[in-house]
Amino acid sequence: MRKRLFLFIALAVVLGGGRLFAQELTMDDVSLALDMIWLIFAASLVFLMQAGFAMVETGLTRAKNASNILMKNLMDFAVGALAYWAVGWALMYGTSGGGFIGTDQFFIAGADSEIYRDWMFQVVFAATAATIVSGAMAERTKFTGYLLYSLVISAVIYPVSGHWIWGDGGWLAEAGFHDFAGSTVVHSVGAWAALMGAIVIGARRGKYVKVNGQIVTKAIPGHSMPLAALGVFILWFGWYGFNAGSTLSGSDPDIAWVTVTTTLAASSGAIFAMFTSWIWFGKPDPSFSLNGALAGLVGITAGTWVINPLGAVVVGAAAGVLVVVSVEFIDKVLHIDDPVGAVSVHGICGIWGTLAVGIFGDLEKIDSGLSRVGQIGVQALGVVAVFAWVAATTLILFGILKATKLLRVSPTEELAGLDLSEHGAESYSGFQIFSNM
Repeated sequence: MRKRLFLFIALAVVLGGGRLFAQELTMDDVSLALDMIWLIFAASLVFLMQAGFAMVETGLTRAKNASNILMKNLMDFAVGALAYWAVGWALMYGTSGGGFIGTDQFFIAGADSEIYRDWMFQVVFAATAATIVSGAMAERTKFTGYLLYSLVISAVIYPVSGHWIWGDGGWLAEAGFHDFAGSTVVHSVGAWAALMGAIVIGARRGKYVKVNGQIVTKAIPGHSMPLAALGVFILWFGWYGFNAGSTLSGSDPDIAWVTVTTTLAASSGAIFAMFTSWIWFGKPDPSFSLNGALAGLVGITAGTWVINPLGAVVVGAAAGVLVVVSVEFIDKVLHIDDPVGAVSVHGICGIWGTLAVGIFGDLEKIDSGLSRVGQIGVQALGVVAVFAWVAATTLILFGILKATKLLRVSPTEELAGLDLSEHGAESYSGFQIFSNM
């Protein structure tokens, strides 16, 4: 009885102080308060993922670029939040124009407290999509160019494809496409932008060298595995806000289901990535094991509500294997320089997770009216459509930045490190840090 009393008093504070004593508190009031608390809390967890991305990227790159990485992760949220407030929210959640784009609510005009709540939950997702690009283009991108493409991704590119899937009346949503928390909506968008960026900007100096007419891939080790590990743990923690928060209700008992499938997929992803690297390289590799956990998280994000725990283990395990194979293929065969494996973790495993909805998902929960084969087909359609949109728009965007010399730093600046050349700062003042790469 005391616990219930304290709960009602707490809810009364959230709802406006003395309202509990002025009139009877209804179940709708309770539900609204729980949803408000839950979504703002979940948004806060997802916001913390910015720190996770910053630590992963900093740890897996060189010390001379650490401040630049931190500045990019700070600014892609700051710039992205303003862009998503002014334009992005409207394009994603405004009244649908033919199922392709939102048409109103710019500057979230006419919003009430529930819209503000929903905007807060969604802006952190937009920031996640933008920050994925940072890692793949690390150590050679101009800071000015990064600010510009973060603005465009958050304002236009991410919201438009997001409207197709999560917007009211979006054409992919109407076709039955299911992406619970963003394997395609968020992670693949960031990954395909990262892929185009890495291709257009080119590799870091010394990454690929010709020896006897053959291209040889040289490893450029990151400077701090502890920072990378800390980042992965922060991301894993924040992912509970990402996935469980996407229930959109603080009173939904499926929060428990989602957290279980999220945990199992991440765990199996880490384990299977570890064993894959152990077999491939002869020793269990820490960076691949860490990325395996992230791969499992990305993989389960689309289907975390509709896939059962055993299916989550399978999805995570496959993602753990895929991320190792993909990183090696992109690096050693395609010769695309992605310092943190962002394309593999968020793109390849995003595809897998999206298709896994059709393969393992509970069709009754998905409630699209499609058969198993039909669901797989529409999931594949969504993957292709989003890839085409993001690849085309970001290829143009990065092409313009490259043509205007706003994309890549000079060889001298890259050699000195972006901390000094772009920011006039040192991340480890007093420590002797030298690199001839």
